Amino acid sequence: MSNNILVTGSNGQLGSEIRDISKSYNYNFFFTDKTTLDIISESEIKKFINQNSIDTIINCAAYTAVDKAEQDPIHADDINHLAVSYLARLAKIYDIKLIHISTDYVFDGKNYKPYREDDATNPDGVYGLSKLSGEKALLHVSPKNSIIIRTSWVYSSHGVNFVKTMLRLGKEQERLKVVFDQIGTPTYAKDLAKTIMNILPKIENKKTEIYHYSNEGVCSWYDFAKEIMRMAKLTCRVVPILTKEYPTPAKRPHYSVLDKSKIKKDFSITIPYYKDSLDECLKIIKKS
Repeated sequence: MSNNILVTGSNGQLGSEIRDISKSYNYNFFFTDKTTLDIISESEIKKFINQNSIDTIINCAAYTAVDKAEQDPIHADDINHLAVSYLARLAKIYDIKLIHISTDYVFDGKNYKPYREDDATNPDGVYGLSKLSGEKALLHVSPKNSIIIRTSWVYSSHGVNFVKTMLRLGKEQERLKVVFDQIGTPTYAKDLAKTIMNILPKIENKKTEIYHYSNEGVCSWYDFAKEIMRMAKLTCRVVPILTKEYPTPAKRPHYSVLDKSKIKKDFSITIPYYKDSLDECLKIIKKS
């Protein structure tokens, strides 16, 4: 039974959602960000673990600026790889349960059917490479009761994300161009937060396991944007464009639908449909 949970990157979308629901769970949470715990320092993490008798770590900390990472590979690697190797080592030494969050960007997006956990990885940019290096570091150390959860297209009522950007631009502009040839599934961070908390007591494995999690359903960014405008009753017209018409420093996976059979089977969970979750999130954003 875990009592003292360290949540890193707690000001991000997922960390904030865990904080929001934390009162429903009978644990002591330690919410940290880079100002309160430097996870690029192994000695600092070690000190924090010992001072607070940490028995579970949920690592939500990540360098997620996909385009910026192309010019900032060292910083991306520090957070997405080095820090994870430290957490893995300390989890093994102190027998700590570890949940690490990863990404669909570890794949190249050339698939035509949903990615399974054991499909070949082949990241296309610095961000994906740094996240894969983090996964490999954790798999190499392989502390017991540790899992990697890969997720995709994360949004929340917290932070900066696609949903909030579309709402802002939808109010400011009459017409918006959005790519239609990148296919995936949005993930409401609150759904992932609840899933993490619900599966936490059931995690019992000898070596690191990988799981995939996103909401149910499939769409393009264009479809997603159309749905946001429709639900928010915005009159902004969304126009489909090709990826090549919207060049970015980092390549995006064209197809990043995740197969979630394993997490559903191992933990007997049901996953909400993305439109239902989007509706819930938009209501929260409207209230705030």
